[in-house]
Amino acid sequence: MATRRILGTVAAAGWLGAAVAVGGEPPAAVRQAELTHLVRQDCGSCHGLTLKGGLGPALTREALRGKPAASLVVTILQGRPGTAMPPWRDFVTEAETAWIVRKLQEGTLDER
Repeated sequence: MATRRILGTVAAAGWLGAAVAVGGEPPAAVRQAELTHLVRQDCGSCHGLTLKGGLGPALTREALRGKPAASLVVTILQGRPGTAMPPWRDFVTEAETAWIVRKLQEGTLDER
């Protein structure tokens, strides 16, 4: 049901044109575990359970090399209108999203 609601809002999502500051305090350990689970399961449902790609592109360290962290944060928070990528802003904060992006770029969230 939540997925339907998320996907239903993707068409109405606007693109955040301003740069997003990437940083802030890392989430607490319990929240980090929740975010890791979210990436591996929820993101993995489209990006592949090993994050090597599927409906969505790969989220591995190699695939994200050279991509600006701020742009990745915006994509996660706002989604990509006209695609299957929904906005996740109702589920993660900007600081949590920056943490996710940093971990993805380090390659630590795709390790099992």
